[in-house]
Amino acid sequence: MVPADHDSSARIWSLLPAEVHQELAEGLSPTDLQSLLIDVAGSRAAEVTPARLMQRWRSDRFVRPAGSDPRRLSAVVARLWQLLPAQFEGIELAPVTPLGTCSAMAAVDQNRVLSTTRTSEVVSDLTNVLALEAATRRRTDRGAPVHLAACHRVLRSQQFAAGASHFELFALVSSDRDRGSARTEADLLAAHLRYWTSVLEAMLPGRPAEIRYAGFEPALRERYADTVLPALRSGAGERVEWIADHDRARARHYYSSGALLIHADGVELGDGGFTDWTARLLADRKERCLISCLSTEGLVALESLR
Repeated sequence: MVPADHDSSARIWSLLPAEVHQELAEGLSPTDLQSLLIDVAGSRAAEVTPARLMQRWRSDRFVRPAGSDPRRLSAVVARLWQLLPAQFEGIELAPVTPLGTCSAMAAVDQNRVLSTTRTSEVVSDLTNVLALEAATRRRTDRGAPVHLAACHRVLRSQQFAAGASHFELFALVSSDRDRGSARTEADLLAAHLRYWTSVLEAMLPGRPAEIRYAGFEPALRERYADTVLPALRSGAGERVEWIADHDRARARHYYSSGALLIHADGVELGDGGFTDWTARLLADRKERCLISCLSTEGLVALESLR
């Protein structure tokens, strides 16, 4: 789905009776709307010819295969799972998630997401979906932190240089309850940074790598200096540089209190930060959530240069 042009949308709606828009947007129940859209999709699918199908396969960036070698990619993903600490539980996500997952939590325009006719959407950001699962588990047991990991191919409507609109990410999401003085955030951050550091050291040996962290609040900056960095330095080598970047402006509207960037050989491989997603999902301001992810295909590309 190409992002909607508001002028085009206005033109299309002007061709239909005014009550149609209101009925589709508000009048029909979700089940009735789903049935209607499925019927329309069925009628359109019945008109597809082999020639038209071939044309779409060649030109539609949503369905074109990725350019990465699956053998090399699967080897990289296998290594990422091998390096993952036992405290993180692996999750195999479904291809779709409830409609509005991204827009409800991350204020992402729905036009950037591929919506389906069955009140769902194709996963465009697996960290949103993992946060949903983390919140579900935290609701059941508020006494235990939740650490989840997943590897998933996401689909977004933006046009990317590679041609296809899908790419694979390996992501971590952790959630726990605030204990004051940013101690919970420090524990979550140390767990994520420790893992990404081990990935860079094991999979890109001898290559310059750095992880930049920005604390948007004073308490997080203090815990980064007196708790997180000492924990990292006590168990890691010297090849990864940890850099405080507290003055950065990027992503301050997206992340709530701190953010990180992962670089190797001058290439940005991943990012992450603290969000309020589990706090909002559980209606509990004391919930803390940290997300981070890395491009598996970016890692493959750098590995090939070794």
